[in-house]
Amino acid sequence: MVKKNSWMLPEGIDALLPNDAKRLEIMRRELLDLFHSWGYQYVIPPMVEFRDTLLTGTGSELALQTFNLTDQISGKALGIRADMTPQVARMASHHIHTGTAPTRLCYLGSVLQARGAKIEKSRSPIQVGVELYGSQHIKSDVEIIRLMLETLAIAGLQEVHLDLGHVAIFRDLAKNAGLGVEQEADLFEVLQRKAADELDELLTTYQLDAAWHQAFYQLLSLNGDVSVLEEAKTNLAVGGAEVINAIEELQQVAELLQSIYPALPLYFDLGELRCYQYQTGIVFAAFVPGFGSEVARGGRYDNLTGQLDSTLPATGFSADVKVLSALSSLDEEQAEEVILAPDVNDPDLHDVIRQLRANGKIVVQELPGDQQQPQHTLTLINAQGQWQVSE
Repeated sequence: MVKKNSWMLPEGIDALLPNDAKRLEIMRRELLDLFHSWGYQYVIPPMVEFRDTLLTGTGSELALQTFNLTDQISGKALGIRADMTPQVARMASHHIHTGTAPTRLCYLGSVLQARGAKIEKSRSPIQVGVELYGSQHIKSDVEIIRLMLETLAIAGLQEVHLDLGHVAIFRDLAKNAGLGVEQEADLFEVLQRKAADELDELLTTYQLDAAWHQAFYQLLSLNGDVSVLEEAKTNLAVGGAEVINAIEELQQVAELLQSIYPALPLYFDLGELRCYQYQTGIVFAAFVPGFGSEVARGGRYDNLTGQLDSTLPATGFSADVKVLSALSSLDEEQAEEVILAPDVNDPDLHDVIRQLRANGKIVVQELPGDQQQPQHTLTLINAQGQWQVSE
């Protein structure tokens, strides 16, 4: 005999009960409608692909998050998607983007991650996101950021703070300083941990000129409001024109966002390198009080589709609908009216029930042998030969 407590789920895998599932589904519909109103077309990538194809151009971080299995038909290694962004990029470059006009795509679906997020520990997010392909203009990045903010507004998240950085600042500093691939990777890892002592020791072993040593060290402290960007131009000038251009891109984004959202708090962190392995330009994340991780994030990744034999500029963002729904400050909707219909085999009754449901009403019909009536607020009764809704 199966014990009552024997039904258990793997760590980080959860099921949504009716109230949570309803709340999430309402949000899902609203988000897809929002994206549609901005001109973004909905796509549904496959849950499983050949592993080599799934991970093309994404780097080791996503490989570690990917569950692996073997295809019983071909014998090849398969991967269960842990992130839909690379899939959508492949769909865009191979099947959708055909001309010079930008391509706008959106997606929403479950992904499975081997390790899960650091904060909420979920390994089965419901990922939602938008991607814009074919434009390198800074206004395409701003459009994606604006759409991310609109997404958070629909979710009812308040007091949003926007954190911005630029991957090219570190990448160009490393390239112009002559660092090798392993040196760059080690330096990246130390910067992500903000380990000042380790950074100092590592830079000493690289035997760089003092100007380069100081520039990399400055990445730890170059964070704050928009004023830090002018300071960065001076302190990182050794990096050359590419670094200055990246800083100026951030300034342009800040100016555009401040003109649209004058009350939006902007924070800049030039040592922040989210998704460094395939991001190439501006990166951003949204934070809300009381939650220790970002609630949405994104950035530019112009080289990812190049790994797929078709170079295509790209920028986008993604979020976990489960997180957005759990953090939502929106009030719970009032209880819906439920109409109870009797267990009567009457063609007229069936017609009335069909019409009520077509009009969006909830109608539950009694079943033979019910010991207790289903919960309801209204009842269908036969009054003088006519079926009517009654209190």
